[in-house]
Amino acid sequence: MKLKIAYSPCPNDTFVFDAWAHGRVPGAPRLDVTFADIDLTNGWAERGEGAYDVLKVSYAVLPWILDDYALLPCGGALGRGCGPLVLSREPGLDLTGKTVAVPSERSTAYLLFRLWAADTVPGGVGEVVVLPFHEIMPAVRDGKVDAGLVIHEARFTYQAYGLHALADMGEHWEHTTGLPIPLGAIVARRSLGEDTLRLLAESARTSVRMAWDDPTASRPYVLEHAQEMDPKVADQHIGLYVNEFTAGLGETGYAAVRGLLTRAAAEGLVPPLGPDALKFP
Repeated sequence: MKLKIAYSPCPNDTFVFDAWAHGRVPGAPRLDVTFADIDLTNGWAERGEGAYDVLKVSYAVLPWILDDYALLPCGGALGRGCGPLVLSREPGLDLTGKTVAVPSERSTAYLLFRLWAADTVPGGVGEVVVLPFHEIMPAVRDGKVDAGLVIHEARFTYQAYGLHALADMGEHWEHTTGLPIPLGAIVARRSLGEDTLRLLAESARTSVRMAWDDPTASRPYVLEHAQEMDPKVADQHIGLYVNEFTAGLGETGYAAVRGLLTRAAAEGLVPPLGPDALKFP
């Protein structure tokens, strides 16, 4: 029996899960993989759709799903210098009343944006529209929106669209908290049971270590799903988003996750977390 898993086709996810998805992790459950944008996986987790056993979601959606899903302590994206960017066609744009495209209203990027805007755009932004992340930069370039909140490899490619970085959400977060930036989490159904959850965590941890030990093994899988991305950009993407926190959140990683969600709850942006909500079996 295969476990149903959904994660993005982005290089960090395909790099992390390559060994596991292709049956090279000893003792790991077999996987039935679906590729999906983060806005879709967030919605599936929140609404319980698709009967997925394991999902890559935004940390920002955790307060709505932790009754049914457990946060795995590895496999996700959390780090420093890797935060979302706000882009515009003209430098120094005042976002007051402006239309901003975001990848998901449940994304960590949007949550970080809301916290940043509360501090720096006192008049408030205007309309927020949700677009798949690969459509955001073209929409800003073509004047369909005033600004865009971008993630992933857009950090390395936005200049090619003639765009300017207005602000770095991660830089604001790190400056105000001193903590790394929580971005994407791996969650699994609690109904699988504690033994299976522990096996899933160990499988994810082994898969990422195998990818580090032999990066060339994952290369075909990464480039197959990288949406015509330049291989050098794919390497930069992996180098930025796959790090020591991917192998294990550790005390600092958990502090960052709880810090983000506690601050967001204080601002009324997410429901408050229970004291044991992030506890892993």
